[in-house]
Amino acid sequence: MRWWSLANLVSNAGTWMQLTVQNLLVLEITGSAAAAGLSVSVQAAPALLISLLGGAAVDRWPRRTTAAVSQALLGLVAFATAALVATGGMNLPVLLVLAAVTGVVATVDSPACALLGNDLVRPEDVPSAIGVGSLVSNAGRLAGTALAGVAVGFLGTAAAYAANGLSFLFVTAVIPFLRPVHTAAVRSRTRQRTRDERGPGHDLTVRQGLVFFLRRPRLLALAGVTGISAVFGRNYGLTLAVLVTGPLAGDAEQFGTVSTVLAVGGIVGAVLGARLRRPSVRLVGLLAATGGLLQVVAGLSPSLAVLLLLVLPMAVAETVSDTAGTTVLQTDPPAHLRGRVLGVWGSISKAWGLAGPPALGLLMEWAGARGALVAGGLVVAGAIAAGSLLHRRRTVAPVLLPAGERGPAARPELGTAA
Repeated sequence: MRWWSLANLVSNAGTWMQLTVQNLLVLEITGSAAAAGLSVSVQAAPALLISLLGGAAVDRWPRRTTAAVSQALLGLVAFATAALVATGGMNLPVLLVLAAVTGVVATVDSPACALLGNDLVRPEDVPSAIGVGSLVSNAGRLAGTALAGVAVGFLGTAAAYAANGLSFLFVTAVIPFLRPVHTAAVRSRTRQRTRDERGPGHDLTVRQGLVFFLRRPRLLALAGVTGISAVFGRNYGLTLAVLVTGPLAGDAEQFGTVSTVLAVGGIVGAVLGARLRRPSVRLVGLLAATGGLLQVVAGLSPSLAVLLLLVLPMAVAETVSDTAGTTVLQTDPPAHLRGRVLGVWGSISKAWGLAGPPALGLLMEWAGARGALVAGGLVVAGAIAAGSLLHRRRTVAPVLLPAGERGPAARPELGTAA
């Protein structure tokens, strides 16, 4: 697990180096901000459309092999991009094709790598492993963003893509040496339990994963909480940027300070999230609602100093909520369905990711930065509170009868209520 975490730290740093310079590259080629947005959409489109197929592939194929091949392919795409940029052969159509290929491979790579990390620890340690992954992701984001400026300043844009390619190859080289924690006996019991879970009508179709997700109330609740937060909350890179440079009369350097505090809060939240043993959807909702209320207060901040005091707990609440939600998502389904469930999640989360910024942009046009933060936070907290109240009203409390009045007919009813 330590080797896997190191590999992911290197990979995340490389990925953020590339993401940091990608929009700059498009602007250099075309001079068009619309083209930069188009490249982001083209890379995101496969996750929206075919994540279900990617998840099914992860359930069908050996996990380590799948992760190693997908990482190697992503490395080759990064090296190809670096070579074309360095030789002057890059143009917008080629860049869009490479972005689309990256998006397609990522639909398999993301669930494969997520589940491979879980295989390296005991089942009871999976929440901690997911927390470590969140910590590595935030640390890699900080390191990659900083290294991108250094690489571009001294070596040019192609260097960031080449560094990302090397990071993928490093992960590929580490994967063959990873060994799942399960012994042969545990694997045998797991296979038998999986066969029992599958039942006589089991298959490995995409439809089965979708049906499982839609019939699982706690996963639907998790999707609702995460979706409302993604559309009306979070997206702090957009809302806080407008707040700092607008009503608070700050500049880019001051927004950089806010971004740094957000990143530090993400690391603190990841450390706290790693301590969760059995998180629930209720905890995810409580943290998301807390983040929404903090967002409301942040929208009313009279100064940058007050905003900085609020940004840290906002980031902590967001990261712990994300870690708890990811744990539920990756441990709730049976083993043979986890890839497809993550595929379903990949599609709907990408839809939220694409819908959130435009929705917040329109809200800021109508209500301003402060109004958008306040209104969005109230929507998040209010929707989660309403959903919780509705769930409580639908839950029938068990009726405990005196011992003498308990009959055989009462037992199934009590069991069902429990």
